[in-house]
Amino acid sequence: MKKLFKFFSLLGLGIASVIFVFVFLGEKQYPDSIHLIENEELCGSTIYSLSDAQDANAVRFANSKVLQASEQEECYTVNISVLHTIPVKSSTVTVSKRQYVVPSGDIFGVKIFTDGVLIVGMDDVFTDNGAVNPAKEAGLKVGDVILSVNDAPISKTAQLTQALQTAEDTVTIRARRNGKEFAVQLKLAYSQNEHIKKAGLWVRDSTAGVGTMTFYDPETGVFGGLGHAICDIDTGEIMPFQSGVAVQTEINGCYKGSPGITGELCGVFQDKNIGELYDNKQTGVYGTLASFDKSASPLPVATKNEVKTGYAQIISTVDETGPHYYDVQITKIYPNSDENGKNMIVEVTDSTLIAKTGGIIQGMSGSPIVQNGMLVGAVTHVFVNNALQGYGIFAETMLQNADEVESALMQKVS
Repeated sequence: MKKLFKFFSLLGLGIASVIFVFVFLGEKQYPDSIHLIENEELCGSTIYSLSDAQDANAVRFANSKVLQASEQEECYTVNISVLHTIPVKSSTVTVSKRQYVVPSGDIFGVKIFTDGVLIVGMDDVFTDNGAVNPAKEAGLKVGDVILSVNDAPISKTAQLTQALQTAEDTVTIRARRNGKEFAVQLKLAYSQNEHIKKAGLWVRDSTAGVGTMTFYDPETGVFGGLGHAICDIDTGEIMPFQSGVAVQTEINGCYKGSPGITGELCGVFQDKNIGELYDNKQTGVYGTLASFDKSASPLPVATKNEVKTGYAQIISTVDETGPHYYDVQITKIYPNSDENGKNMIVEVTDSTLIAKTGGIIQGMSGSPIVQNGMLVGAVTHVFVNNALQGYGIFAETMLQNADEVESALMQKVS
């Protein structure tokens, strides 16, 4: 009898453990909020069952109803369970209309002006009493953004220099670090070499570079590009954005990439702004074009679930002839990656592109990735030791950020 009791106890414990594992995996597999495009199917596996929260006997699919022209989205709740028996969780499903954009592949210049001035380095000041570093002693760090000196707003390096030179020996500096503002008291040091008061700081108020435009909306001109943020070359920090412009750029060649050496496009800024920038995010830069082809043929934007490994193409500009399609392979997909810009691995297979660039090079970031007639992503990074391969970001992610910019602009106008 004891053996039988022990057997059933162990059996019950085993069953309970299995159920716990499936419930835990279900929690991980299905997020609290699920976003689908109309006609994209939401269905369960053989283990997990999905049912409409308002009708427990009905399994719900996103394509059970095509959204009407007047409808932008539909929301409902699904209950997720193990084999229609053990409840796992409830998730909110939002079904939206399929969005269409025009893939670009054009090279453009980026000029960004910072919100405040970014500290990119610190240096000792040599005084009559020896070397000191006022900024470090005050508690400032590389990567901090200086916002004001004695309550006077600072947005340019020249403003900071002027404010320090005309101030008393001690100043109040308000700065931002990791999104939080703080204030410090900084005691200036008199340089015996330069005969001026100094804080021991190296700062930057702007940056510039070139990249590839990924897409634009043929109705509004809102565009996204690069697929990653513009970062400071010294600190690696995202440049704190205040304003910026997109500049027409002429490509006159490139340096080929090779193992251990990253290639680079050679571009020259032209004296013409083609648009205005409104944000510098981890997923790219976003803005509006001053003029654009409203009659260009748009492509549907794929959801991350529609991106598959296998054949695809990128649209890139690597010489003066403009954008061209080049063959690639999507070799790996990371649908749940939290690292922006690293949702897939792309490998260049096009012999023409390899002959010209050696693979992926700097300046190609933002190159649209097209698969099965849909925009699925953009190239973001190159592997330093293998220029044929690099990372890509989902187009769906970039479009969500572009929509945020568009919504903010509409609110500003209204």
